[in-house]
Amino acid sequence: MFNSILILRKLAIFSICCLVLLSCQTQTKSSGLEKNKAVEENLPQRPNILWFVTEDMGDYIPPFGDSIITTPNLSRLAREGVRYPNLFSTSGVCAPSRAAIITGMYPSSIGANHMRTTSYTEVTGLPSYGAVPPPETRMVSELLRRNGYYCSNNYKEDYQFKAPETAWDESNPFAHWRNRSEGQPFFSVFNFSETHESGLFEPYGHRKMETRYYHAGDSIYKPGSGRMTEQETTVHLPKDTEFDIPPYLQDTETVRRDMWKMYNNIAEMDKQIGAVLKQLEEDGLLENTVIFFYGDHGGPLPRQKRLIYDSGLNTPMIIRFPNKLHAETIDDELISFIDFAPTLLSLIGVTPPDYMQGKAFLGDFKAEKERKYIHAAADRFDAITDVIRAVRDKRFKYIRNYRPEQRYYLPVEYRERIPTMKELLQLQNEGKLNAIQSQWFRENKDSEELFDCLADPHELNNLVENTDYKGKLEELRTEMDRWLTAINDQPNLPERELITRLWNGEQTQPETSKPTVTASEGNITLSCDTKGASIGYKIVSKNGKVPKAWSIYQGPFMLPEGTKLVAQAYRIGFKPSEVVQKM
Repeated sequence: MFNSILILRKLAIFSICCLVLLSCQTQTKSSGLEKNKAVEENLPQRPNILWFVTEDMGDYIPPFGDSIITTPNLSRLAREGVRYPNLFSTSGVCAPSRAAIITGMYPSSIGANHMRTTSYTEVTGLPSYGAVPPPETRMVSELLRRNGYYCSNNYKEDYQFKAPETAWDESNPFAHWRNRSEGQPFFSVFNFSETHESGLFEPYGHRKMETRYYHAGDSIYKPGSGRMTEQETTVHLPKDTEFDIPPYLQDTETVRRDMWKMYNNIAEMDKQIGAVLKQLEEDGLLENTVIFFYGDHGGPLPRQKRLIYDSGLNTPMIIRFPNKLHAETIDDELISFIDFAPTLLSLIGVTPPDYMQGKAFLGDFKAEKERKYIHAAADRFDAITDVIRAVRDKRFKYIRNYRPEQRYYLPVEYRERIPTMKELLQLQNEGKLNAIQSQWFRENKDSEELFDCLADPHELNNLVENTDYKGKLEELRTEMDRWLTAINDQPNLPERELITRLWNGEQTQPETSKPTVTASEGNITLSCDTKGASIGYKIVSKNGKVPKAWSIYQGPFMLPEGTKLVAQAYRIGFKPSEVVQKM
């Protein structure tokens, strides 16, 4: 009953929002293909692209039907842009998801799906390793740099591999488009950590790190470390606010406090976004910049993050196009994180490379057909391993559990720092959870699950045994088998064997060969024996000044007299090469 009331309330709020938009004579909803055609015709040829990326973000904001907190800046972007309610991560946790975003490839196809590949080695007995995608793979930021874009990342990376030095012009707490050359198009990413799961920990307080600062001459803001106290933290929401508690959580003082923190953190994130938007307007760049807002996966609460229910995968996205193209519209097409990289290239008129497993949903090279399915995977989280795969269309989700003898709930120490999680475990031990709240703690799970995500948005009622859905079950089973084969995902492959495969049978991480420098008739040519390696270089001036960013080698160049060349080669997942120098 409670579940039905919650669904009706959210639908009602969302419907009211849509009616308000329509009553203001806004554009009617169009299909992705119709809208994309208009976007192609009206976008600048080389638009700036600005990403606002927040963490652990469900649809808890007014543009997506939740009126608990006000978000003036995100609500403005929604009024002036397009809302995408059907964006899905490839994983319910950040690092595998970010690997998908930055490469355009499924994490489970490149060795990036185990959360964490470089830590928990003492517990797992495994070596530290990074994902190793095919040799032709590049971070999409490097591909944009090769096409003249200034690429800045402020400041989180976390891709399940170390980013090559060729990936960014700058990646640090001060990275900003304002540091580019005059008139240079930019791709700037701002990551906002206020909404991260750790923002629910006690003692509560906002992080001191802020992402809106940048180098300005010799004056550099030095962000603080750690967190503010709760007394120092801005309060955006009354602490006695009433919340719609998900049915898989109990309505307790602890849960209400954690939900208050979650919404308060969202409001702080919105404030930070507003500061960067103000800078964009001050620089006169708003109307030649495509602005994306999205989260790196679903929400931060227990039974959300790390799971491949919609609560862990679905995150809201808003895109504001220059001159408010298609303002106040909703695009309900299915979009996966692997679609971001090819879409970025498509928006700047560059053909996405064949190795990318995603498809562009905007720009010159958008896919002819909208996506029919999204796919997701869950493997190791910190020190605990599970093996789950999922496929979803616009309504139904099929989940295959490769370890049905294991509980869904995994004792992840980091998650157990959340007060709500601690309380859930206590209530479970005391036998005080109802049937819905106890589902997550069952001693084993069904080998297959099928959910109607529209009628059952919390994915509580498994339809596998319901013969009315036999056709849909077979369809999604077949699609999952096709997908696993297409991306060469072997779900039951032991992680140690995965590492051996990534390292071509060796027991240690491969190393990129050092670049060879050849001088001929005044031209410098760089090469590397490691297949697929990128080569970065710097030209040190006569007075010893070293450029901050590594240039990407794309062809022979002149080395000015009296300068020094420094070069290094990189392949994703390999150790970087030795640095070579030439006078």
